[in-house]
Amino acid sequence: MEPVIDHTSFGSIIISGKTYDHDVVIDLMGEVKKRKKKLSKKIYGTSHKVSLEEAKYIMKEGAEVVIIGNGQYGALELSDEAKDYFNKKTCRVKLLPTPDAVKAWNTETGNAVAMFHITC
Repeated sequence: MEPVIDHTSFGSIIISGKTYDHDVVIDLMGEVKKRKKKLSKKIYGTSHKVSLEEAKYIMKEGAEVVIIGNGQYGALELSDEAKDYFNKKTCRVKLLPTPDAVKAWNTETGNAVAMFHITC
C-alpha cells in the first residue's frame, strides 16, 4: 500500500504518521527518501528549480505520473530540461502547490512517484 500523506504545513509533512522536516521523494515502492536538492542547487544555485539530474532521480521506470509539490506557495519550478525529460518518458506531471499535490497523491490510482517541497 502506498503511504498516505496525513498533513503538510510550512516546514513539515506527515506521511503515514511520521513527520518529516525536509523535502521528500516517494518512489514506486512507497519508500520515502530525502530529496537530493543538491542535484539542482549545484546547477542553478537554488533548490527552487528542478534540474535534469534531479528529475532523473525522481523518475523511476514504470511510473505513469510524477506528482511534484512545488511548495506551500508554489515557488519551485521545473527546468526546461526536466520538463523535456518527463515528456520523453511519456509521464504525466502534476506540478501543484504542496497542499494540492498532497490531495493529488492521496487520490492517485496509477503508478506514481512524487517529490514534495515543504517550504515556500
